[in-house]
Amino acid sequence: MDSKRGILIAGNWKMNLGPKGTQEFASHLRTNWKISLSDKTRAAISNGKLGAHVFPASISLAPAKEAFAGTSVSVGAQNVHYEEKGAFTGEISGPMLKEIGLEWTLVGHSERRQYFGETDESVRKRTESHLRQGFHVVFCFGETRSEREDGRTNSVLETQLSRGLPEKLSGSDVEKLVLAYEPVWAIGTGLTATPEQAEEAHEYTRNFLIDRYGREIAAKLKILYGGSVTPENIRGLLAQPNVDGGLVGGASLKPESFLSLLEGAGSLF
Repeated sequence: MDSKRGILIAGNWKMNLGPKGTQEFASHLRTNWKISLSDKTRAAISNGKLGAHVFPASISLAPAKEAFAGTSVSVGAQNVHYEEKGAFTGEISGPMLKEIGLEWTLVGHSERRQYFGETDESVRKRTESHLRQGFHVVFCFGETRSEREDGRTNSVLETQLSRGLPEKLSGSDVEKLVLAYEPVWAIGTGLTATPEQAEEAHEYTRNFLIDRYGREIAAKLKILYGGSVTPENIRGLLAQPNVDGGLVGGASLKPESFLSLLEGAGSLF
């Protein structure tokens, strides 16, 4: 973690927590915010050094926005089309999200690539479109177990980054783009990359960003780690110089666990 970039903890709820569960989560979080979080952690959140975000299922987005109103938790969407309107059954658009006051999107998650036909090219279209529309974008990338075992991790990362990221970033884009390295073999498996493995991939990514955008821009971009992140391992991961937060699945579904993740991150300031 570089203190200048700060830390971001993002909960990807996937296909969990409907409107009722979302409201219950937010209620528990409100009740336990001061109890579970130290003064130092709450100060880090208040001054923008520590970000707290959740990405609920589409049906829970409006309820989540309402339930988290007045808190320090931002709400984003897991899947948003690159077109702003049109005949795309089952999709949602950026203007729809803006209508309910959302500012964050998630693009390129491995499950979208694996199960729903997302490609590097479509990920790039979404990334460029969402940035153009003014959203904060979390761009996901990462290798499978077989790709790692074959020694192809870096080549896979280079392909996904080079094809999926915009060629150039404007000043406002730099403030809004976040990367999330998610080794597919560690998602929902209980396996976690060691802090050293995570740092190796993050350092490679940082160097890619330097080559593409220059050292000044690359130094500002956050790179999150995603893959069986828990309250128990979050501090070790964040101790690495190029790990700037976590994209968290299962451990973000319970408010007490989510608060523990924030406290673990906040303790590093």
